[in-house]
Amino acid sequence: MKTVLVLLIALVATASCNLALDKFAEGNHKFTARLYNEILKANIGKNFVFSPFSVEVILALTRAGAKGKTASEFSTGVDLPSEEVTEEALKLFLPLLKSSNENLRLTTANKLYINSNFSILDSYKKLAVSTYDAATENVDFTKTTETANRINQWVEERTNNKIQNLVKPESLDDVQLVLINALHFKGKWSNPFVPSVTKSDFYVSATERTTVDMMFTEDTFKYAESADLDAKFIELPYEGGNVSMTVVLPNKVDGLAALERNLQAVFQPQNYQELYVSVKLPTFLTETELNLTPLLKNLGLTTIFSESADLSGIASEPLMVSEVLQKAFINVTTTGTEAAATTALISKKSATIGSNTLFIANHSFAYFITYHEVILFCGKLTT
Repeated sequence: MKTVLVLLIALVATASCNLALDKFAEGNHKFTARLYNEILKANIGKNFVFSPFSVEVILALTRAGAKGKTASEFSTGVDLPSEEVTEEALKLFLPLLKSSNENLRLTTANKLYINSNFSILDSYKKLAVSTYDAATENVDFTKTTETANRINQWVEERTNNKIQNLVKPESLDDVQLVLINALHFKGKWSNPFVPSVTKSDFYVSATERTTVDMMFTEDTFKYAESADLDAKFIELPYEGGNVSMTVVLPNKVDGLAALERNLQAVFQPQNYQELYVSVKLPTFLTETELNLTPLLKNLGLTTIFSESADLSGIASEPLMVSEVLQKAFINVTTTGTEAAATTALISKKSATIGSNTLFIANHSFAYFITYHEVILFCGKLTT
């Protein structure tokens, strides 16, 4: 059976469209929690970052060509709404991800690399272009090194060179189709941190600590406390509107593990208040490379990775997915944040002093970046 490689790069409408986007965002939050949990089990004690949205886009593009059981698993395994609702939501949302000015850059791109001796259905190619704004290119997968370099160059160009060497030549053996989503975000804080940083203790556990560069700012932010989660939330907006980083800080120094046992609640809307908050947050840079294949199987997406896969809406020849890979990057500084992710599918937790609320992130926390309520990037800082 022929194989497909899927690669992911982590880095105002009608009422019906808004409803579709709401349904997509709801599924996106559920999927983020479930995928976070799987990544957590494979990265115990480590920092990580990933892009749930990038995974969803590339898998939605795959589902568009799936039939029967293969197609039905995308709803249960990836929490995607119906194909019709997903496509309606993405037709609205993907163009919004092409924003660029001096303060905010947000881009996404999809591409299909097709083996020169392999044909995909015209109907699938048209859907990929019209709904997913995907570009297509014919390549010779027998020239594995040349083709890997070609794909990697495209990825680098669309992620500001933050994602490199996503595809290895050996991953292209016996591959007929590579699907790639690249996502890049660079934004300046709306409420800037003081340009200088201070060396501060960061508690890795209740008894272990390290030294970090700590940023400081104070301003009015959206802030919430959750007794159920024993944590506090703060939303740090970026200039340009609609993009923000939410930091979820456990009240206990060693409380992240308990928080991570209730991830579905973490990603649900909180009862925010507009408060004047003094914020301390460490600078950090995290890069994560993931083979998502076993993680997606654990979530219930299994048939596409087997010879029982029915991807007859993509090509008339038998086709299966061999790997789903993602590289993601995030850099948080006093001026702002840069994040990128690429996904490839290869077929084959406050105290107060005076009037100020304190949000001191001096121990392990989770975070996520959202745009119009859709989680683009998510991760944790623990070391």
